[in-house]
Amino acid sequence: MHIEPGTISPVKAMAANAAASGVFMYYARFLIKNPVLLIKGLLAAVFFSVFMQAYHMPVGASELHFLGATAIYLTLGFIPTLFGFMAGLLLQGLLFEQRDLIHLAVNSLSLVLPLITAHFTLGKKLFQNTEDKLSFKKVIKFDAAFYAGVTTMVGFWLFIGEVQTSLAAWLTFTASYIVIVAIEPFISMILITLLKKREDSSFVQKYFEVIDAK
Repeated sequence: MHIEPGTISPVKAMAANAAASGVFMYYARFLIKNPVLLIKGLLAAVFFSVFMQAYHMPVGASELHFLGATAIYLTLGFIPTLFGFMAGLLLQGLLFEQRDLIHLAVNSLSLVLPLITAHFTLGKKLFQNTEDKLSFKKVIKFDAAFYAGVTTMVGFWLFIGEVQTSLAAWLTFTASYIVIVAIEPFISMILITLLKKREDSSFVQKYFEVIDAK
């Protein structure tokens, strides 16, 4: 889901910087009100960075990454995941791919805008205490919506980019994420089940979301 340096013009990259800064400042108020979210955000950044570095390969117009996005979201929550994406990309850029820092905002928006959309349309209700427990079907639906948003964002950046990219290359990249959508829900459900078994732990109660699943 990375946009390679040189693909976006400096002017458009600056516009992305402004948009990403606006998202960051709007949601930062939640961190100020609840410092525990900051710790959870750091956990999300670490997990995201580990997942992202564990498996990645060039595919079509961009890169296929195992992000663990849904697993992080369902076990740590919306705000920590949102900041975890941003901080994780920054961490990856500083430690592994310094040249990607020029598109830090671009790549951040490719993740956080789909996350925001998926959260308010599908995800938010999954955290509510209802008799309707979390199911594999709901997880895969959220996962598919999120990655559809990510691949669409990559397509948007390529469309407005300075480097001509074929539709076939973008479709190849998009199709590669079907594998992630098929695998990631299983990992999410396993982690949710493990957390449920440890829900009496004060550490789990403080720093993780415990959702009833069936």
